[in-house]
Amino acid sequence: MDKSDIEKLQEIIDRSKSVVFFGGAGVSTESGIPDFRSKDGLYSQKYKYPPEYMLSHDCFMDKTADFYEFYRDKILAYEAKPNAAHLFLAELEKAGRLSGVVTQNIDGLHDDAGSKRVYELHGSVRRNYCTRCGAFYGLEAIKAQKGIPHCSCGGVIKPDVVLYGEGLDDDVVSGAVRAIASADTMIVAGTSLTVYPAAGLIRYFRGRDLVVINLGEMNEIPGAFYIHQKVGETLGQIKIR
Repeated sequence: MDKSDIEKLQEIIDRSKSVVFFGGAGVSTESGIPDFRSKDGLYSQKYKYPPEYMLSHDCFMDKTADFYEFYRDKILAYEAKPNAAHLFLAELEKAGRLSGVVTQNIDGLHDDAGSKRVYELHGSVRRNYCTRCGAFYGLEAIKAQKGIPHCSCGGVIKPDVVLYGEGLDDDVVSGAVRAIASADTMIVAGTSLTVYPAAGLIRYFRGRDLVVINLGEMNEIPGAFYIHQKVGETLGQIKIR
């Protein structure tokens, strides 16, 4: 890694009073969770149906058993722990210099690391609810049952994640926009910025420094400072002072 990149990022963090972090799948790959769009990601693998369909509202409604087979095999199959990126952000928040984490990930690792202001644009595997009575269930309830998980009332339990064909939560989006708009520094990390409407939220940033940390190809952002490295490996070298 270029030492000058780390030094410049350190300078940016040192002068920042309010950082907002916008992260995608690349933030969690160092925790062992595969992404979707890389050459080894889920989209490059072969399944009974395309991954976009397997994680869609239509699949959940029409082929619920197939949905849960894929969901358990490819989304819940990882005993992941927070990596250096998650831990850095939690410490930055404790220092009073992080306005929020905006994430496209559904793994809950920011919560595990101790972050409090997390805007989960696509929901979380940690939350589940009954489609009939609305009863809440944690992740263990999904793992404990085989096949299609059911509530005690007989209703089907659905993960509180935004499936293809579903809209984002208005309250979560509003909170994310406020955090982005109020920040003087924004770090965009581990995302190709191709998933909309989530990727469109960065247009609300009006601060001074925009940093992009990403290994793969992505849409260019004019005026951004780019670091083409792993997210955790990069942020793990930054000191909070």
